[in-house]
Amino acid sequence: MRIRLMRLRTIVSLLALLLAAMAGAVCAYYMWWREAVIVSPSVAEYPVRGIDISAHNGAVDFDKVAAAGMQFVIIKATEGATFKDKNFTANYRKARKAGLKVGVYHFFRFDVGGYMQALNLMHSIRGRHLDLPVAIDVEEWSNPRDHTTHDILTRLQAMMNTLEAHGYTVMLYSNKDGFEKFFSQQFAHYPLWLCSFTGVPDSGNMKLWQFSHVGHVNGVNGKVDINTFNGSAADWERWLMELD
Repeated sequence: MRIRLMRLRTIVSLLALLLAAMAGAVCAYYMWWREAVIVSPSVAEYPVRGIDISAHNGAVDFDKVAAAGMQFVIIKATEGATFKDKNFTANYRKARKAGLKVGVYHFFRFDVGGYMQALNLMHSIRGRHLDLPVAIDVEEWSNPRDHTTHDILTRLQAMMNTLEAHGYTVMLYSNKDGFEKFFSQQFAHYPLWLCSFTGVPDSGNMKLWQFSHVGHVNGVNGKVDINTFNGSAADWERWLMELD
C-alpha cells in the first residue's frame, strides 16, 4: 500500500510539472504572438514618426535616429516624487543637437501626491525648451492596485494643475483601457498620446499613437517604442506652431 501511495504521489507531481511546463509554453507563445502581430501604420497616412526612450534604452545615437527618418523623441525625465532618469540630461542634449523635436514624459505614481510629482518633473525640465507638451504616463502596469480611481484622478489633477500654473501644456499617455478608465470622462479634451497594437485608437483628442513596443530604429540598441503623429505632415507643422 505504501509503495502504491508513493507511486501515486510521484505521478501527481509529474503531472503538476507537466501542466506548469505547458502553461509556461502557452505564456511564451502568447508573448511571441503579441510581439509578432504588430500594426504597421501606412506611412502615407501617418508620415511623421518618432520614438520614446528612457535609460533602459542605453546610449542612443540620435544622429542615426534622425537619419532613419524619425522626427521627434519623447524622453523620460522623472517618476514619482523623487526618481530622475539618469540619462535624461544627455538624451535631451544629444536629441536637440541632432535636430529632433523633443518632448519629455513623467511616469505617474498612483501612491504619490500630484503636487510633489509636478515639482520633481519641473525641477528636471526647467530652463529647457520643449517642442511637445509635457506628457504624463498614466498606466496600471507597475503601479500599486490598492488605490481607487477617484484617488488616482485627484492626484493626477493636482499634478496637471501645478504644471499648468507654471505655464506648461500637458499631454496624457495611456493605453486604450487606461483611456477608458482614467481619461474618457474628465480629460478627453486634453492632447492624448495613446498606445494600441491592434489598430488606431478612436479615443478623444489623440495627437500621438504609440503603435509598437518592439520596433527597431538605427541608432538604438535593441527594441524601442515607435510612435506616429495622428495627422499629415502639414497638420504636424501646424500643431508645433500652436505649441510654440
